[in-house]
Amino acid sequence: QVLLVESGGGLVQTGGSLRLSCAASGRTFGTSTMGWFRQAPGKEREFVASISWSGGRIVYADSVKGRFSISRDNAKNTLYLQMYRLKPEDTAVYYCAADVNGSGFKYDYWGQGTQVTVSS
Repeated sequence: QVLLVESGGGLVQTGGSLRLSCAASGRTFGTSTMGWFRQAPGKEREFVASISWSGGRIVYADSVKGRFSISRDNAKNTLYLQMYRLKPEDTAVYYCAADVNGSGFKYDYWGQGTQVTVSS
């Protein structure tokens, strides 16, 4: 069992920055691939970024490449998403998720989400 709690969301102006955190409980965080997803109103949930357990493999959605940075601290059981040059289209609820088997596509545990709103 993995419990995930996101924080760090808020209201920011276009061009601003935010750093999201995802605190994880449970013994499998250090061996899990972790991901960030987001869901905007009226839209499907979409992949944002993922990071392997060691941090050696990182994948970004094209829409955030060059602006967002995913990282993790296994000693603190925490996942991060640093977001720069935010745009109104980044407005969404952001979720972290754990892929405990490292499948790369099946995420077993999800947080409750944190709202990010980018004003124009």
